[in-house]
Amino acid sequence: MLSVRQLQAGYGAAQVLFDVSLDIGAGEVVTLLGRNGMGKTTTIRSIMGLLRPRGGEIRFDGTAVTGLAPYKVAKSGIGIVPEGRQIFPTLTVEENLIATAADRTGSRRWTLNAIYSLFPRLKERRSNLGTQLSGGEQQMLAIGRALMTNPKLLILDEATEGLAPLIRAEIWTCLKRLKAEHQSILVIDKNIKALANFADRHVIIEKGRSVWSGTSAELLADHSITDRYLHV
Repeated sequence: MLSVRQLQAGYGAAQVLFDVSLDIGAGEVVTLLGRNGMGKTTTIRSIMGLLRPRGGEIRFDGTAVTGLAPYKVAKSGIGIVPEGRQIFPTLTVEENLIATAADRTGSRRWTLNAIYSLFPRLKERRSNLGTQLSGGEQQMLAIGRALMTNPKLLILDEATEGLAPLIRAEIWTCLKRLKAEHQSILVIDKNIKALANFADRHVIIEKGRSVWSGTSAELLADHSITDRYLHV
């Protein structure tokens, strides 16, 4: 579904990505791992068209999307839950969800009722403004907003960063349910054990280069991998 090959990107004179490659198949959950500052968010920004790559290729559903405008990438069927959530603060919960509603797949699987079933708390808070939500509620809303585009691929950048343990557990439960429903997902997060419980494969990047990829069993079996590339 998504194929990234030898991706290169940067900001001004500073090159951040030198050689990043990854693949996501239909219905797969893949993680992008690495220490802070290694290029994870830059990779996501490049995929979404928010940063124009300097080299390499990005293909989605067999079509090249390298360097396309963000709205064209979104229309192709990629939904994003960005780092920092970035919900619309002056819109209500329901208005946030409706604002992004689209049918990318022809099935319109995700509707308001479906989102409220996934996150009952959002239904309770549907008339509240974005500024009146807790961090956990904002993350639920950001996920719901992305799902309302009915994406073929869902990308989450820092899925549970800064959230309380109970809310983190709720987010993981949500992602496991999406996986069970064959939603393709690319997720960035630091909680390796939680990710290994449901992700199919993992890609690690170090200083803007892909340095390792493998299954959850392979990642957990070799502590030298996490010690070398993930631990501070």
